[in-house]
Amino acid sequence: MKPTLYLAAFAATFTAVPAAAQEPVPPASIVRPADFEASRRAILAMAGNYRVRFDMRETTSWRSDYTPLAAAASGGHEVVRVIADSGRFISLQHLLVVDADGMPMVIKHWRQDWTYEPETVLAYVGPNQWRVQSVPEAARPGAWSQTVWQVDDSPRYGAVGRWTVTGGVPRWRSDWTWRPLARRDAIRSPRYDRYLAINRHSPTPDGGWIHWQDNLKMGNVEGASVPFVQESVLNTYRPPSDFNVAIADRYWAATDDYWEAVRGEWSRVERDQSGIHIQEEAQTGNVIASRLLEMGTEIFEGRMETSAAIAEARRLIAEATNARQQTAAR
Repeated sequence: MKPTLYLAAFAATFTAVPAAAQEPVPPASIVRPADFEASRRAILAMAGNYRVRFDMRETTSWRSDYTPLAAAASGGHEVVRVIADSGRFISLQHLLVVDADGMPMVIKHWRQDWTYEPETVLAYVGPNQWRVQSVPEAARPGAWSQTVWQVDDSPRYGAVGRWTVTGGVPRWRSDWTWRPLARRDAIRSPRYDRYLAINRHSPTPDGGWIHWQDNLKMGNVEGASVPFVQESVLNTYRPPSDFNVAIADRYWAATDDYWEAVRGEWSRVERDQSGIHIQEEAQTGNVIASRLLEMGTEIFEGRMETSAAIAEARRLIAEATNARQQTAAR
């Protein structure tokens, strides 16, 4: 039997299982909801200065014609700062500090926004497309959405989940979520084209935290989306060895106004179009990300005025997200 037919047949055996046969729910002594203040503290505790390790492992092939990649690991230093906190909304900005020929250099990294009891979430529906989706009213009480933004503040993925305390460990777990390929995969032009993923976040006793991704890599085969391989990614944030934290804070102080304007322009597009349509690009995430990042560096180094960079960023975003113009160009 072909792998895809086998998986379909296997899945079909579960569609008619009666409710009484479902896995029992753990007792409340094992899993309990985290209250609003406890979940806020867990999110805010992600801010800090960290040594980061990214551990990526393709564990199980779901096709006989796909061989999992060897495990890979990388790491670096990361600064995470709270850039907004209104109680029910928290925004955390990540900044990488890397060594460039013996000199520290800052690279603006991802951003994560948390919203309590969200009415909508900006979700990846790909390719090149993110849509504002309603969160059912019944699913909102006690829930937090996490929206992750790419290095240029364009969208990456959004998900809804809940903070719980499971076996004594605080944890946020997302629903199953579509996500675009990360650069590590996209640049290889793989046969799969997106992830179906669950994300988990937990603070750790040493003052750090972990981000665990359960990624099912999906691709189109004969007009159907099928699984290729299972991947486990564990990102570990630990309190740092010595590194130049000050340069990250100087970068953010110098570029904060610019990036606030960039975020505002992406938000405008999201409101006007009920989502965002932009061409993905393997190396940088999308076709304008590289230039948006460069202008941040030029502001920091005194080679470009903030006002000029904001004007250019607004022009680039408006042009790149103009669906009518993109259609005409094709």
